Amino acid sequence: MKSLEVQELQTNVITTLFRLCRVQGPDMAATPISAEELEDLKEAFTKIDVDHNGFISKDELNELFKAANLALPGYKVREIILELTKNSDRLTFEEFTDIVHGLKSSEVAKTFRKAINKKEGICNVAGTSEQSGTQHSYSEEEKVAFVNWINKALEKDQDCKHVLPMSPDNNDLFTAMGDGIVLCKMINLSVPDTIDERTMNKKKLTPFTIQENLNLALNSASAIGCHVVNIGAEDLKEGRQHLVLGLLWQVIKIGLFADIELSKNEALIALLRDGESLEDLMKLSPEELLLRWANYHLEAAGCNKINNFSSDIKDSKAYYNLLNQVAPKGEEEGIPPITIDLSGLREKEDLRRAECMLDQADRLGCRQFVMPPDVVRGNPKLNLAFVANLFNKYPALKKPENQDIDWSSIEGETREERTFRNWMNSLGVNPRVNHLYVDIDDALVIFQLYEKIKVPVDWDKVNKPPYAKLGSNMKKLENCNYAVELGKKEAKFSLVGIAGQDLNAGNRTLTLALLWQLMRRYTLNILEDLGDGQKVTDDTIVGWVNQTLREAEKDTISSFKDVSISRSMPVLDLIDAIQPGSIRYDLVKAEDLTEEEKLNNAKYAISMARKIGARVYALPEDLVEVKPKMVMTVFACLMARGMRS
Repeated sequence: MKSLEVQELQTNVITTLFRLCRVQGPDMAATPISAEELEDLKEAFTKIDVDHNGFISKDELNELFKAANLALPGYKVREIILELTKNSDRLTFEEFTDIVHGLKSSEVAKTFRKAINKKEGICNVAGTSEQSGTQHSYSEEEKVAFVNWINKALEKDQDCKHVLPMSPDNNDLFTAMGDGIVLCKMINLSVPDTIDERTMNKKKLTPFTIQENLNLALNSASAIGCHVVNIGAEDLKEGRQHLVLGLLWQVIKIGLFADIELSKNEALIALLRDGESLEDLMKLSPEELLLRWANYHLEAAGCNKINNFSSDIKDSKAYYNLLNQVAPKGEEEGIPPITIDLSGLREKEDLRRAECMLDQADRLGCRQFVMPPDVVRGNPKLNLAFVANLFNKYPALKKPENQDIDWSSIEGETREERTFRNWMNSLGVNPRVNHLYVDIDDALVIFQLYEKIKVPVDWDKVNKPPYAKLGSNMKKLENCNYAVELGKKEAKFSLVGIAGQDLNAGNRTLTLALLWQLMRRYTLNILEDLGDGQKVTDDTIVGWVNQTLREAEKDTISSFKDVSISRSMPVLDLIDAIQPGSIRYDLVKAEDLTEEEKLNNAKYAISMARKIGARVYALPEDLVEVKPKMVMTVFACLMARGMRS
């Protein structure tokens, strides 16, 4: 079975390419691409896709293989290009991953491993991936960047003084992740109040309390949209480098991107171009908005625009001009001006010029994530983080005084929408969902979710990007029609009045109706798998909850609408019944609660559920307001935890 990343966007040409690429005959199964390899392939593709349009020309394929450290004989590349030309002139990232998948026979895998060993800045890790057979590796530059970021972010946190500051020159980072405290703190920095700190074990740590902290961290990371399917508490406890760095990057990136969206920063409307609508701007991902922001300031400086944060920034000149544009000019009261010294632009060596540029970034308090070699080499991940941090501190944008803009159309994300988006991202859907309705308007993410709930998708019926400019929306609409058809015929969902057009156009109410049924089925499937296939309904869950509560001599609930749930006591009692003695009842209030006290109880309950091992996506407010759908998921996740024990 191919990995989901490969399946989701497969094109007709790939069938032929698979036959071409296998070097040991048709019966030799190709090895799947691991998550860490997929990330490396994405970075390589980004370096070659300089215009950031999502595909490369066939003539650039050889350069792409080199960038990905996949050394192929010239004849093999020519064969692939020749076959590709019969069907298309260009190649998407998804098609490239399919080619690599076909190439991963033992002969080519050896070459791939050998190339990785030589890759600059990459360190090998003991052991190999069970999935791919390739040796794990991690980026030394990323380790240094994350260590420096965490040291600065948590330098005043007394709970972390037992491991901070960490040295970037050794393995302090991987050791520090072992008790879960630093990771919990970083999650709260990225998405405040995700974890109720009352639930963290901070003193007199034992193997059991450390395990609880790691459960809390992983389940909370999943709740904010991190993909943690292949990461366990044991991986963090043992400090497995590639997994630690992968998870940290997700957490840090979520925090860096938190305010790079129109509903949270209306000044981003300044980036609107002539002829564009507000809707066009809202469709851009955080990465695309950052690139547009940088070019907005570069254009104002009379400089050439950039197409990426890798090859186009290697000489530091774009960065110099960007820093000069966003540095405070003393125009705002209470903010002193900061003058950027541009003399470093005259440096002849790229490395020296990068060092001078970062000295100026340091004057803005923004010398984070990159070292001079990271700039010169064009490390896309670290440079993206560098620019995101610069934007967050010095956006230098003014909300335009334009009466033609309908400000009321800028709607913030609702709690329900955020929950669904985080749930989808935690499952590893590709592409990542940044804007719920925009990013699923072609139904590709929906199809991946169908497969997660064991509804088979005929991928031959699915249109894949890049869509032709003429009729592109028609192709997306066809996908949406197929998605609704699958929901009705195969999943047996209640989709009365819902058509493909509703998904394609982003009808909030109807799209959420489908997403809820997908999430509900996913949750129930987990329970059915644990119960040897026995069908599970809402009544089944309520019955199990009440039986467990009665056995622990605690009060029961009537339904998921029971008003007692607003105090969170039934949830807390159930957690204590599943893991006796886990709840500190002295930290909660049971009677005559104010709204603030109800919320405090709910925060404690949600974090405690995650701490004992339940992967809960609902938010504390869902308990306080007794939202039946989200309440059901909380009890279902706790039921799954109880059944496992």
